[in-house]
Amino acid sequence: MQEGGPWTDSHCHLDAPEFEADRDVVLARARAAGVGRLVVPAVRARDFDTVRRLAHAHGLAYALGLHPLYLAEADSGDLDRLAEALRRHREDPRLVAVGEIGLDHFVAAAAHTEARALQERFYLAQLRLARDAGLPVILHVRRSADALLAGLARFEVAGGIAHAFNGSAQQARRFAERGFRLGFGGAMTFEGAQQIRALAASLPAEVPVLETDAPDIPPWWLYVKAGERAAGAAQGRNEPAELPRIAQTLAQLRGWSIEETAARTTANVLAALPRVSAVPGVPGMPGVPGAPATPAAGA
Repeated sequence: MQEGGPWTDSHCHLDAPEFEADRDVVLARARAAGVGRLVVPAVRARDFDTVRRLAHAHGLAYALGLHPLYLAEADSGDLDRLAEALRRHREDPRLVAVGEIGLDHFVAAAAHTEARALQERFYLAQLRLARDAGLPVILHVRRSADALLAGLARFEVAGGIAHAFNGSAQQARRFAERGFRLGFGGAMTFEGAQQIRALAASLPAEVPVLETDAPDIPPWWLYVKAGERAAGAAQGRNEPAELPRIAQTLAQLRGWSIEETAARTTANVLAALPRVSAVPGVPGMPGVPGAPATPAAGA
């Protein structure tokens, strides 16, 4: 087991099709690497039940939300479905946040006024639902930090995590002032990611959390360049077992030991998503007592 565990992966999409063939093996590798807690956010309404069942079957935490890049598949009824799911599962200890929600101003489609307006409408509606449910949020942030902060100024939520953060130092401070932690993962491992690495090194110790975003955002050792992909090379699939190695970059940037990195980043996740601390874990994982629970009636 990785020295310094247990680790917490604050953002991984284990329900993704890329894990369909070997999900149990992927989870076994994560546990062997010392990753004792994992948070799985939904991205579409049709995935809500899948993510919940996955969390209960494997001792995970989950979040429910509508991702800005999947809104082409959504309709206004999905907001009602989210509201109903949050109501129905409000006593489920594994439901820890509303997410993944947010705004994406990077992709070409999001540059269109209509697409941005749709993202904005869903984002604000989901902030309202999170506020009413008393849950933190997990935010998708791509060239949209200021717009996200404007929404948070309108709807006070119980903090959360700004996932895969790549904004400015000033924007990072503004999120932190609102009680948010900032997610760092595979992108931080690239030496050329100077802004991300500078933030990871300099933010207050209570701000950074670790994530993989598996199967996406691979660290440098899994990344395949565009030319190599064109020649037939496959991009390496990211997975939660990579988290301890990703964490070594944060430890080096901060001057922390591996043990301190594990302890601090896990404490930061628990501060951002308090329900994670009550999630029953997996037998045999240090610091994660309990066993996977089956869904209770109505959970």
